[in-house]
Amino acid sequence: MTDITNTSAGAEPGLFLVAALYHFARFEGFADFREPLQNLCDETGVKGTLLLAREGINGTIAGTDAAIASVLSFIRARPEFANLEHKESRASKMPFLRMKVRLKKEIVTMGVEDIDPNRIVGTYVDPKDWNALISDPETILIDTRNDYETAIGIFKGAVDPQTKTFREFPDWVRNNSGLHNKPKIAMYCTGGIRCEKATAFMKEQGFDEVYHLKGGILKYLEEVPEEESLWEGACFVFDERVSVTHGLKEGNHKLCHACREPLTPEHRASPLFEEGVCCPNCYDTRTEADRDRYRQRQKQIALAKKRGEKHLGS
Repeated sequence: MTDITNTSAGAEPGLFLVAALYHFARFEGFADFREPLQNLCDETGVKGTLLLAREGINGTIAGTDAAIASVLSFIRARPEFANLEHKESRASKMPFLRMKVRLKKEIVTMGVEDIDPNRIVGTYVDPKDWNALISDPETILIDTRNDYETAIGIFKGAVDPQTKTFREFPDWVRNNSGLHNKPKIAMYCTGGIRCEKATAFMKEQGFDEVYHLKGGILKYLEEVPEEESLWEGACFVFDERVSVTHGLKEGNHKLCHACREPLTPEHRASPLFEEGVCCPNCYDTRTEADRDRYRQRQKQIALAKKRGEKHLGS
């Protein structure tokens, strides 16, 4: 378990500690846990999103070291989450606007009934052993993330399903008989949670040797030296940092507030880019009326910034 009083290995020091966490467990009292967890986060100034469901907890939160330690201790005090692990990184500014603790049917939505990672799941592979597995010609490497995530970074040689949502992943597997052509299936995602369900699903579909990256891309980027890395690009994260790179350093991507797609510096240099209004990814799919509406929102954001306030629509 990482010592929460320290920065992550290789990460640039920042004012805020970011903790990504999930844990699958049978959690019948999840609804009753929402209010006290929300109250503690509000009291300590922690922001982010935590999802609670009968199958466990999932989310990312940010705050001071002491505040994050307090919230994690509170969660781990529940017997269901005593063994909860988390991954740390740093942010130079608060990467979330508010704190939301939400009740859900699933902590990661696949939409397939009776998939239980506590009952059946793939084999974990530590980041230090990942390169050897995915370099094996007998392995098919699959990225379980969505297309806007894979667009900015992916493991060398990975198959990209080009899914819009995780709900599409089961049908993609069912429609790709070629996945049976090699004995080993290796899968990865941002922090590990999608692979918990994805590998469980693959095992249910009859695949025998199914592996997944323990701790996900984030743990790999933290632990594997860049000169040894098989990762190409940046890793999309679901907060205002948008992306991180090797050593969990903040990337240079920004988010288009019209389509929510990550933007490179090249995107932002395009004549089709207008801050908060449009970008090369969405220009052709939005009307001028849409762009006028976004411009009005952007004006409100600018006015709020002048007043020293944070506009919740930004």
